Amino acid sequence: MNTNHITALHIRSVPVLDQDEALDFYTTHLGFEVRDDIDLGFMRWLTVGVPGQNTSLLLELVGGPQHDEATAAQVRELVAKGALGGVFLTSDDVHATYAALRDAGVEITQEPVEQPYGTDFGLRDPFGNHIRVSQPNAATTEQVQDAYDTAAAR
Repeated sequence: MNTNHITALHIRSVPVLDQDEALDFYTTHLGFEVRDDIDLGFMRWLTVGVPGQNTSLLLELVGGPQHDEATAAQVRELVAKGALGGVFLTSDDVHATYAALRDAGVEITQEPVEQPYGTDFGLRDPFGNHIRVSQPNAATTEQVQDAYDTAAAR
């Protein structure tokens, strides 16, 4: 199979239970900008992204045209448990980002911690989706792997 025509990751879907609440969270707290907000009739196409970056998040209302109501109910339960993956962001000052989000009342799931690859912390959006914010260091993949191998050998 030839996939060499793929040029970028463009949109990642994030399941949400209320698009207006999601829009407020991702723009107000995380500083994202609105890319698209289109009423397609059968669904609202609402995308946001980090200014200056091309990748967007589709804040996709659970249920939509792709799920029957029984499946939508199961998905809503999984979203609330944080069981549907997550989003990974980077910051040029992870400690300041952490403090601002904490002070704004955002649910923090892990305080900043030094990792072999940099410093990161965890939070959840209002629906349960996991988000990690990282300030990467200059470690190479091999250095990160060596650090984890050394820790596992102890």
